[in-house]
Amino acid sequence: MSKTTASDAPEATAEDKDLGAAGSQLSTAPKEELPGLPSMGVVGWARWFWRQLTSMRVALLLLLLLALGAIPGSLIPQSGTDATKVADFRDKHDILAPIYDKLGLFHVYSSVWFSAIYILLFVSLIGCIVPRTWQFVGQLRSRPPGAPKRLTRLPAYTTWRTEAEPEQVREAALTLLKKRRFRAHLSGDAVAAEKGYLREVGNLAFHIALIVMLVAFAWGQLFKMEGNKLIVEGDGFSNTLTQYDDFKSGTLFDTDDLAPFSFTLNNFTGTYETSGPNKGTPRTYKADITYAEGAYGKDKKTVVQVNKPLEIGDSKVYLTAHGYAPLVTVRDSKGNVVYSDAVPMLPLDSNSTSSGVIKVYDGYKNAKGVSEQLGFKTFFLPSYVKGNEVSSAFPALLNPILNLEPYHGDLGVDSGIPQSVYQLDKSHMKDFKDSKGQQLRENLKPGETMKLPGGAGTVTYEGTKEWANFQVTQQPASGWALGGAVAAIFGLAASLFIQRRRVWVRATPSADGVTVIEMAGLGRSESAKVPEELGELAGILYDRTPGAPDRDTGTDTAQDGVSAPAVPPTTDEPAPGKPDSATAQRAAKSPVPDPAAEPSTEHINPDTQAVPAERPEK
Repeated sequence: MSKTTASDAPEATAEDKDLGAAGSQLSTAPKEELPGLPSMGVVGWARWFWRQLTSMRVALLLLLLLALGAIPGSLIPQSGTDATKVADFRDKHDILAPIYDKLGLFHVYSSVWFSAIYILLFVSLIGCIVPRTWQFVGQLRSRPPGAPKRLTRLPAYTTWRTEAEPEQVREAALTLLKKRRFRAHLSGDAVAAEKGYLREVGNLAFHIALIVMLVAFAWGQLFKMEGNKLIVEGDGFSNTLTQYDDFKSGTLFDTDDLAPFSFTLNNFTGTYETSGPNKGTPRTYKADITYAEGAYGKDKKTVVQVNKPLEIGDSKVYLTAHGYAPLVTVRDSKGNVVYSDAVPMLPLDSNSTSSGVIKVYDGYKNAKGVSEQLGFKTFFLPSYVKGNEVSSAFPALLNPILNLEPYHGDLGVDSGIPQSVYQLDKSHMKDFKDSKGQQLRENLKPGETMKLPGGAGTVTYEGTKEWANFQVTQQPASGWALGGAVAAIFGLAASLFIQRRRVWVRATPSADGVTVIEMAGLGRSESAKVPEELGELAGILYDRTPGAPDRDTGTDTAQDGVSAPAVPPTTDEPAPGKPDSATAQRAAKSPVPDPAAEPSTEHINPDTQAVPAERPEK
């Protein structure tokens, strides 16, 4: 037995032309064509580059590069998120910092290379989706292709003989297939049907959802804003730029786009676990506020909790942190009040051990009548335990203690150098000494007063308020991003679990007057679902058009090389019976040969035109 000669191929191709049409266009994936390399030219190279850019493998590669490019943005401090950490990184890494600057790693998401990947991926997806969408629309408007000449060569096949007329068989098959939600129509002597279009719909929906997500993320980054404000009980906030403690926004955000509203923190409530392994863990954080929309809006009361923000227009107000603010009153040597306010303290641990600074800028005069500035380094312990003066034992206000360490002199605020309200510059300050000549430090309970040495004044701890930190955000297109993510999940599931398949039912009269019924199925890919479904359909159609009895034995016959059970039996005798899913599955492995056709070992690829395999010589 020798190999097939070149002259055999054209003949086989012509013979399988109709089968190739039946097996084609089960997908909208673009066919790859090799460019004319000898005479490409500028236009040819441009077309080749466009085809490569819009191919699925390049889109996946760009998506991978986008994910890899986001890694430095998570590991390296970003200037748009935390400029302080970026400055600390520059101070500690003299060699890496200049390299990171040149590579744009301190602002990854706005760098040139990340934007290039983002835009290329966007263009690739659009260039891939648009032609596939038009092709799919054309498929929906057209009818399923007619039956191939040789149904025996399809992966799933079954056949039997009946006394019903061919027209009756085709009508019964057409009714059955339409009832099973197939798109079906009569095509010559056969019924052609197709099902599973949602697979390609899901595939296109997945890619369109990716584009929606990319656009939504880009829009959100360009027009977003985020600001934080620490508010003590009784104080208020107005949504203007000057009111924020820190503020950052996207490149195209305009401060005029800030939603007009204001609110006041009436009361903050925090409860904690009092026992067990989770002792000290917060159970409830809620802020009672009064807010108003616009300049003349009516006051409304509401409660803001963790993960339950207040929504006003396009803005959301989140509760993000909590702490304590001791009320402190400072008097000079003559008893005049020079400072009286609540001082927010920053928590240092889970038990709300806090630190802060009290600064008295103006109005204070010492015992000699000389104007000075005062500074107090403070520690606050909401639950003080005797013998443990380092940290609080519980986050709630059970036994509050305010520790004060006073200084006098020049705070350095007139130098023009910005200072943090939570740090004390002692370079031009002098400490107060106690009776033993040591740095003066005292623990005060609510209502207690510390006297400064030499009649320099007094400091009184009046009580404790609580503060809450609110984060105000505007994130446009976040709903579109969420919708795109959900659509992408459902689209991917549809493209993975729904199979597009075709079924043909042919009914032709034979020489002895009975009707020969042939059924065949073809799927987008090899799957047990096609033969199972074909067997089920064949069983129902067999009940409506039962097999013809043998004239001699009174049983179903097998004539003209066609067996009643739809597959070659394991013995030499035909086995009577109606087709089912099992016979269709066996037929998929061993299709019934056409007695009028030559032996063939060809395999049909549903994604391409039928390509003949090698034929043995006779």
